Amino acid sequence: MDCLPAVVTGGQARNESVRERVMTTKQTAADGIRGYLQQLTPQTRTRLLAEIERLRESGDEIPGAELIIEALRSEPSKEPLKEAKSSTPLDPAARYFFRPLEPFLVDHPSERAHSGEISRAALPAIWLWLGRDLMASMTRDFTSEVRQHVSAGKERVAEQVTLAFQNKAVKYLEGTLAAGRGAEQARAKLTGYSGSPATIDDLSKILSVLKAGALLAQFAEALPARINNLDGEPLIKILKALDAMATKQRTAVPFAMALVAKRLATPWQLMRLATKETESKEAAAIAATPYAMSVTMVLHMIDDKVDALRVELRNERIVNAKKILIDIYDMEYAINVRIDGLEESAWGQRLVTIMTRAAEVLETELRNLPPGLNHVLGSRALRRHDSLLGQLTYLGWKCRDLVTDSLTFAWHLVVGQPKLRSK
Repeated sequence: MDCLPAVVTGGQARNESVRERVMTTKQTAADGIRGYLQQLTPQTRTRLLAEIERLRESGDEIPGAELIIEALRSEPSKEPLKEAKSSTPLDPAARYFFRPLEPFLVDHPSERAHSGEISRAALPAIWLWLGRDLMASMTRDFTSEVRQHVSAGKERVAEQVTLAFQNKAVKYLEGTLAAGRGAEQARAKLTGYSGSPATIDDLSKILSVLKAGALLAQFAEALPARINNLDGEPLIKILKALDAMATKQRTAVPFAMALVAKRLATPWQLMRLATKETESKEAAAIAATPYAMSVTMVLHMIDDKVDALRVELRNERIVNAKKILIDIYDMEYAINVRIDGLEESAWGQRLVTIMTRAAEVLETELRNLPPGLNHVLGSRALRRHDSLLGQLTYLGWKCRDLVTDSLTFAWHLVVGQPKLRSK
């Protein structure tokens, strides 16, 4: 009987050992997940949590979902400006300072902004950095002056004070970003304030816009209010204006192109700035033109429309979703038909990625729509270029170089024939 307690005690010890190993395994997995999540930006963590919760609501099984969700929810925020960005408007002085950026501000994160866009979410962090680190005393004085003039109704004086401060900021920014150590310190501070390493890219863009403020204003004023067709004379005029901009301030060119895009009745025509600059339709030849970035900008437009499509579908605004989906298909078609060798290019790979995401959005959201609505968006009729007329148009575009060469050859035969007869 004396040995019974020892046996029981041994069994308890073994059970405790097993429990400890299980707890240790779970703890190790949780620590590994937390370590991985700490490497992600706050925006990525937020999107990941939302996507996992959405998939679970749809009935999809995700291995380790509980651990991931727990880690995401318990992960302390590294984004000190989150509350300010979502609920607190910028200081009046900051709004005056950033006013020249308005035509180029977008609501998506810095990581997704193209070379002619600036993320609105980056502005609070950049303003905080200016006021704390780069130009602390001058920013305080500027803020005080602007508030005083605005309160007194002296709008014009506030604008003059802002222009003077912007000119000072340009000099400070140029000096900081030109120095390797200064740029790294700025990157570290801005990443800490915003949670995004890409905020430094927005800072560089802001510098470009401030330096070219007058040039961009003149460029915008010379543009037509609406460009119905970017071809012929309108295209020639805009290309000349862009050439002039590139001569004076090359870093401002993407923003000038963004201004053009806003005036276009058909946004994908922006890529004509590149495709019309070369006789070849090969992707490599187009990529070598001065305004090849216009193709990248059109790809960004398609990507943004996929986001808009998801929003409209989730809110069951089917009419709007249908229009957006048609635009997506039209823009995809326009790129495919005007660029050869697309499949081997970075543009082609990006297009495939975007269209795959569009298909996934459709597949996911159509399942959640009430019966009778999803057939509207699943119809092949939305791909109007798949019709017989569309295919003929496609072949016409793809073969236009061959047709042109054939007609030229025939013309030479006809013109040359009388000469042969006269001999």
